[in-house]
Amino acid sequence: MTDRLQRIALLKQRAEKQILILDGAMGTMIQQHKLEEEDYRGERFANWKQDVKGNNDLLSLTRPDIIKDIHLQYIAAGADLNGTNTFSATTIAQADYGMESLAYEINFESAKIARQACDEWEAAHPGDVRFVNGAIGPTNRTASISPDVNNPGYRGVTFDQLCTAYKEAANGLLDGGADTLLVETVFDTLNAKAALFAISEVLEQRGEDVPVMISGTITDASGRTLSGQTTEAFYNSVRHAKPFSIGLNCALGAAQLRPYVVELSRVAECRVSVYPNAGLPNEFGEYDQTDHEMAELVREWAESGLINLLGGCCGTTPAHIRAITDAVKGCAPRKAPKLTPKMRLSGLEPFDAA
Repeated sequence: MTDRLQRIALLKQRAEKQILILDGAMGTMIQQHKLEEEDYRGERFANWKQDVKGNNDLLSLTRPDIIKDIHLQYIAAGADLNGTNTFSATTIAQADYGMESLAYEINFESAKIARQACDEWEAAHPGDVRFVNGAIGPTNRTASISPDVNNPGYRGVTFDQLCTAYKEAANGLLDGGADTLLVETVFDTLNAKAALFAISEVLEQRGEDVPVMISGTITDASGRTLSGQTTEAFYNSVRHAKPFSIGLNCALGAAQLRPYVVELSRVAECRVSVYPNAGLPNEFGEYDQTDHEMAELVREWAESGLINLLGGCCGTTPAHIRAITDAVKGCAPRKAPKLTPKMRLSGLEPFDAA
């Protein structure tokens, strides 16, 4: 199926009938290859002016074989939506490596690799269409919080700078073959608003209507994002974008995320997505939760009618995704509530006007 409009229509149809499966962690799978500096550089960047090890997004240019294989493993495990290797593929994040000029190319090539993996799977399994989820990370700067404790009014990035970076990323992803755009791991709602504004302008300029997904991050047991919002306040802040889905990912495991999944499921008028970490990290920063342990936790979410899309974040592997796929098979997707129309505002807390 080569037409994006056809794939989007099929995705929406599938979402009405079943819980959609997201893939798992890209970084976790890359770490298993134990790559060194020369692997990241390849021939093209052999003489680059600074170290680039750790720039996982660059591997879409230097080791596309590894990235494609990871996609194929997740697809075989059951992932409907497969996230591109672009978590840090903005000019802002790539500045850490002096590679700002590569941002568009990394997004384009990453989406192209994911598209190839999905197309290869469908060619071998006719009718089993899989989708490319264009991942747009939060950048490594925050528009709401000062990085300088001595100057609380200072900001390391402006809204306009974020918009420019996000536009380039979105165009690269769409040109490369993405079916959806995912504004993910949102720790600062203002960054997310810049991404959503940028995407709306890109889609208007392109004359396209592509599903936009949003996924925030609850940073600790306080139940708030890094910029201080509760789950409901975060939803109120971005609901104007009329997303395909809104959800939570990263920072916490499934057990810790459950109360916030319940809160989001109660108020979200769109689909709800969740892709938690494989538990909490141990003293070595590693994730020990097994695929079966994680699957048991998220099955209860599905049986309770809380979710529409489900996958894994840090520490998860194709084994986790396969176990999750099997655990929720046959479970009906969540039905969005019909809320009483009212003004819904937010600061750090939600405010609903009667």
